[in-house]
Amino acid sequence: MSELTTFEPPPFDATAPLVASGNLRRRQFISRLVQVGATACAVAAVGVLVLVTVAVLTRGARSLSLGFLIHDPPQVISGGGGGIASAIVGTSLIVALATVIATPIGILCALYLVEFSPARSRPSQLLQLALDMLQGLPSVVVGLVILGLIVVPEHADSGFAASVALSVIMLPLIARTTQEVLRTVPQALRDASDALGVDRWRAVVTVIIPSALSGIVTGTILAIARAAGETAPVLLVDGTFSNQTTIQIFGHAVPNLSVLIYELFDEPSATSVQRAWGAALVLLVLILIANIGARLLLARNRRRMGL
Repeated sequence: MSELTTFEPPPFDATAPLVASGNLRRRQFISRLVQVGATACAVAAVGVLVLVTVAVLTRGARSLSLGFLIHDPPQVISGGGGGIASAIVGTSLIVALATVIATPIGILCALYLVEFSPARSRPSQLLQLALDMLQGLPSVVVGLVILGLIVVPEHADSGFAASVALSVIMLPLIARTTQEVLRTVPQALRDASDALGVDRWRAVVTVIIPSALSGIVTGTILAIARAAGETAPVLLVDGTFSNQTTIQIFGHAVPNLSVLIYELFDEPSATSVQRAWGAALVLLVLILIANIGARLLLARNRRRMGL
């Protein structure tokens, strides 16, 4: 009976050159394909931004003047003339009140998730799910909910309702950015506070929040820039107003840039359309300034944190 022969692989030679296998070449091809696709998408996104910015700048610059910024619109929009001062003041009031409502709630939610609640606990998972759902919720749905909760019972549009709607949109953005910033705070600061016997809430107030303050402000500014350009919820709950400047935000409709631009573009007059481009340019500049300022604050925070 013959003995069975066994196959022995050749000994491994560590000095032999590496040879790419078919699997490696396939992965390299897929990697290059993904890189090219991601680069193309990034270029397309920047291109769209440049196209929109150039279009608004070239068409809206002709309407800009000191009077356009400091005068109120005419009571009859199609009549032409006037400015957008009341809309600028109204938008500022609405967004400011929305920031006052959303910022403390968003920061407290982030503090609970990062500093006080275990990561796998049921309450933290439910809160994180709620924030994720709010972030993906269409703004028009938010406007419809606020319409039913505030506007319909009062039988009148109001700037307060618009602020509440925008605060719902801002809340998940502030909470998510604050979470990320709090996670960048060095763990050594928390350990040192615990070693000194400092209460957790006192350590959060005196150590954690001051260390992450610039990042929290950055996230808040980004949320403000997002809310300032919203049209659908504001149109639903604050779409009928007088064009006179007012600070009566509670119980009264307040002029705002988003709805004013929408109404001007809906007019058949060429003058109204031109004024709409000018108002759009003002709103775009305000949003760009807010975004650039937020990016600068974020870069400063990362340098200070050594990231």
